[in-house]
Formats: sequence, C-alpha cells, structure tokens
Amino acid sequence: MNVGNCPHCGKLYALNVMGCCPTCLREIEQQYVDCAEYLRKHRGANVQELSDETGVSIKQITRFIKEGRISVVDAPNLMLPCEVCGTSIREGHMCESCRSRLSKDLSSAAREVSQGEGRSLGAGAYRAIDKSGRS
Repeated sequence: MNVGNCPHCGKLYALNVMGCCPTCLREIEQQYVDCAEYLRKHRGANVQELSDETGVSIKQITRFIKEGRISVVDAPNLMLPCEVCGTSIREGHMCESCRSRLSKDLSSAAREVSQGEGRSLGAGAYRAIDKSGRS
C-alpha cells in the first residue's frame, strides 16, 4: 500500500486518485456544496463575493470551475483569471490576448528553427569537441 502526506493537512494517508486524505476530501466536498447552494440563491455572484460569503478560497473555487463542477454558464458574473496575465476570462486557461501572443511567439520560433536548418551539421548546441584539438 502506498502512503503519502496529505497536501492540505499534512497527515499520513493511503494514496488515492483524489490526492488528499478522506477528512480533507469531505471538507472539500462540503465547500463545493456551500458554493453550489450559494450560487443557486445568488446567480449574479462573482468569485470574490462567493469566496467572502462561503469562506471557500478563490483558489478552491477556481479549481471547482476548472474541474467543471461549478458551471460558468449558469453564473454570468463568475470569471476565471487568465493563467498568464490575470485578466478575467469565462473559459479556458488564457485570455485571447495571451493566446495570440503565444501563437505568434511559437510561429516565430518555428521560423527561426526552419531557417537555421541550413547551417552546417555540428554547429548546433550539442557540437562534440575532440580533446585532441580537432573539432
């Protein structure tokens, strides 16, 4: 049996797919129930208000949204932070601005790699050096 320390409380527990001990798992489930009930009563709540009223951390609420347990479709003011710049977004991990910048950077890097393929073999970062003086 594999055992590990719970990332939430530090107690030793038998490792499972949820990644935390049964006590913390029950606590997280209760936090979810609290959030879901609050959102049923207050559809216009945002993440900050939900956190303040339920006592559930914004990080945990964000995790519920990313897991699909809390739907942003039913809550029009519920937004996630962009993982790059922090701008509020409705879905995904990045805002449109960061996504286009990443796409442009990847295209640029791909062009540089394709242009660099014309160089001589062995001129790259992993060029071997012969200790006898020949390269």
